[in-house]
Parts: sequence; structure tokens; C-alpha cells
Amino acid sequence: MTDAEPDILQTYDLSAVVIPLLKGVIYQENDGGLWNALLNLQARVRDYVAVLGLELVLDEAEGYAFLRSRQIDAEDDEAAAKLPRLIARRPLSFPVSLLLALLRKRLAEFDRGGGETRLVLSREDIVELIRVFLPQRSNEARLIDQIETHINKVVELGFLRKLKTSANQAASYEVRRILKAFVDAQWLSELDARLAEYQTQLAGGAEGGE
Repeated sequence: MTDAEPDILQTYDLSAVVIPLLKGVIYQENDGGLWNALLNLQARVRDYVAVLGLELVLDEAEGYAFLRSRQIDAEDDEAAAKLPRLIARRPLSFPVSLLLALLRKRLAEFDRGGGETRLVLSREDIVELIRVFLPQRSNEARLIDQIETHINKVVELGFLRKLKTSANQAASYEVRRILKAFVDAQWLSELDARLAEYQTQLAGGAEGGE
């Protein structure tokens, strides 16, 4: 333990670390002191939240941590399986789920390119990512408004962060790397086939409506 670690532990006790986790994601870049305290107390945090039916997901390389409901398998006892969920599952609309998948794919491509660590996309970049997978509309402005609604939902979920821009600059967003924890590599490897199937269905639906 370094000389600085006792000061961290005095400032942040177990409750001061667990409560922010129960409220949402902890990012290293947002609060370095809280992050360091979590690293030092993570064994105690894991034991504590396990009692609540939760597990800690912590990625030191990417700099984020969050809680999720513990996975219950066949070997777990029946009582554990009946525990109420503290972390609620939120159903997502198809366009929002699609946008998350497309952003995850774009992040994977970005990482393969090396160089920068932050993926920043303009509003127009995101619109172009998803618009080809949405039903065509005669009202272009309405389509853009709907995509904007989906983007705002992804911001609300914490997978995009809107960056500050001047009044004459177009909106831009950082793709938060926590998205990697929710769309895994195996699912991503099947994405192209799923998107191709969806586009075929979309084309068929358009033809049927003509």
C-alpha cells in the first residue's frame, strides 16, 4: 500500500463507494479519488453487493465500473433465484438497440485502427450510421427528428456523451467505452449477418407496400 492509499481510504469508506455504484456508472475520468478508492476496496465491494444479488463489473483498462444483477445458474439455490432485482432491466426499442449495435461495431473498427482512444462522432455521422436500416420516409425532416430521439435515448442510457460545442458548431458525441461491456465480441461477430437479414426484410416490406 502506498502512502497515498491510507488517505484515500479515510476519505472514502465502503458506503461512499457503494452508493455511487448503486446510482450508476463510475468513470475514472470523472472522479479519480473515488475510482482509486474503488480499486482499493473492490474485494469488500464485491462481497457486499453479492449479498444484494449484484456483481461488480470493473474494467481498469477502460476506466469504468458498474453493478449488474448476478447471473443465476442451475447450481444456485432456489432462494437466490427468487431475490428481487435491484438493477432493473429496461426494454429498448428496436431502433435504439440497432443504434447501440452499430455504435459498438464502429467502436471495434476504430480500435482496430489504433491511434486515438476516444471515438467522437458528429450528429451527421450517427444519422448516416442508422438511416439506411430504417424504413424510408417521404418526410426527411421527420426521419431526422426520429433519429435524434434515438440518439438522445442512447445519451440518457450513458453510451453516448454529448460534447460541448459552440453555437455555430454541429453537435458531436463521444462513444463511451462502457458499451463494450453490453455488446460483447461474440454478439458483434454475428452482427453483419443480422443486419443483412434485417435489410432483406426491410426491402421486402418496402416492395410489398408499393
